[in-house]
Amino acid sequence: MDMTVSSGALRAFMERVFAAEGFCARDAQRIADVLMLADLFGIESHGAQRMMYYHRNIASGSVNVKAQPEIVRETPVSVMIDGHFAMGQLSASFAMEKAIKKAKTTGVGLAAVRNSSHFGIAGYYTLLAESEGFASFAMTNTGPIMVPTFGREMMLGTNPLAFCMPADPVPFWFDASTTVVTLGKVEVHAKRGKAMPEGWTVGEDGKTCTDAAQMNASILSGGKGGILPLGGEGETLGGHKGYGLGVMVEALTGVLAQGLVCPEMSGAHGDHTSHFFMAFDPAMFGEAAEIRARMSRYLTMLRESEKAEGCSRIYTAGEKAFAAKALRTERGIPVEENTLREMDVIAGELGIPKLERQE
Repeated sequence: MDMTVSSGALRAFMERVFAAEGFCARDAQRIADVLMLADLFGIESHGAQRMMYYHRNIASGSVNVKAQPEIVRETPVSVMIDGHFAMGQLSASFAMEKAIKKAKTTGVGLAAVRNSSHFGIAGYYTLLAESEGFASFAMTNTGPIMVPTFGREMMLGTNPLAFCMPADPVPFWFDASTTVVTLGKVEVHAKRGKAMPEGWTVGEDGKTCTDAAQMNASILSGGKGGILPLGGEGETLGGHKGYGLGVMVEALTGVLAQGLVCPEMSGAHGDHTSHFFMAFDPAMFGEAAEIRARMSRYLTMLRESEKAEGCSRIYTAGEKAFAAKALRTERGIPVEENTLREMDVIAGELGIPKLERQE
């Protein structure tokens, strides 16, 4: 069962938590920004649901509250960053902001990060570039979760990638894992006591597993089986394409940044993640306003194209997220009861006020 909380109360609670964990006010606000955008966009797996995970990582020392990202190599168009195991949201924001700064000078900016940690939703960072009128990519590797096509051992992460292109009335905002679902969605189903749909995961026996609690425990303990690549099992529905995309993300993150690749990480979430970012100015190719208008017209063509039987609307990537943000900002954010209990535990351990519930 969910309880609705106001976006203001949830944000204030997150900022209190991260300040109490030892982050300065600016950094606590940044971390909260990333988590809040996930909840406002309706991406429950990467919002408040992640707070206990972060709390435990900070307590264990796998995340260094005092760490500052460091530039270790730089060119006019690129920057290589060592995160020194800071919170991923901080390393990632630092990196994308450097990429944006370079794009303002050269037209394109690239950034790679190693020795980071879970950075929330990849799409947050593409919106930093979009606010400057730039198109962008963001991606990260994670601890081992995905089984390769025809495999039964977790060798890749969910390895999400995001792309954003400025447009009106909302940008084209695409953010997806290269697995069928993220581990967070398995965790949410386990919290709710719900069975997963067939085709999300395979168990140790190599057969489809719909028991979310069992699969979550198996993944976290490093057992056999795991989440399937985007497209599902085998090649019939394109599972090999999701597998290939996952390897592509790994090449641009763990390999390019010279950090750990997925199987070298400890645990499904991974504590030593690597990221990759690109920001580029469409004006390198023509009049920026016309390119934006052209993208907007194309998205309109997609939305207005012929609908499938029984369907009244076609969406473009990002539309549902921005609509959810407007609604949730006004009406509040639903939070699962087990997540609420976890946040109460965090508040108790840190000695801060609990999250205010909405009447």
